Amino acid sequence: MIAAATLLALATGCGTGEPAGGSKTTANRPTSHPVKDTSITAEPGERFTLTVDQNASTREYWYLVAPEPDSSVLASRGREHASDSGGESAPGAGGRLTFTFEAKRKGTTRFTLLHCTFTTCQGNTSTWPPETTGPSATPTGAATPSKAPERITYTVTVS
Repeated sequence: MIAAATLLALATGCGTGEPAGGSKTTANRPTSHPVKDTSITAEPGERFTLTVDQNASTREYWYLVAPEPDSSVLASRGREHASDSGGESAPGAGGRLTFTFEAKRKGTTRFTLLHCTFTTCQGNTSTWPPETTGPSATPTGAATPSKAPERITYTVTVS
């Protein structure tokens, strides 16, 4: 479980969280799904991606949390980061993080992505989710209490 959380940890920035384009699967390119597309259908062997904006310098992160996908139905095939500043990382520069999944066999599974910001989670890093998924303590001097982090649950049907 720790390895899965580490492997699928995301960092996100202030962008929309929507992927560029919505390409269909080709022999070498997986189907790209918008992050808000929570109902996904795939065929065995098909790969698909979810892409989020990220900017670790703003302390916003995404994590795969329970429920994690049933590995006999859906497998993670890793993640890839692309910097907005070209090929090099630059302090404060954002980017896009793409997670790839592969449909294994017929069935239905669910998984959840947790979106943490510096005001919604504490004790987390880019690769380690917080110990709690409730609101963080209210920052000193804040007028309103912190909100709970956003949770997006996906249902994947392999047919």
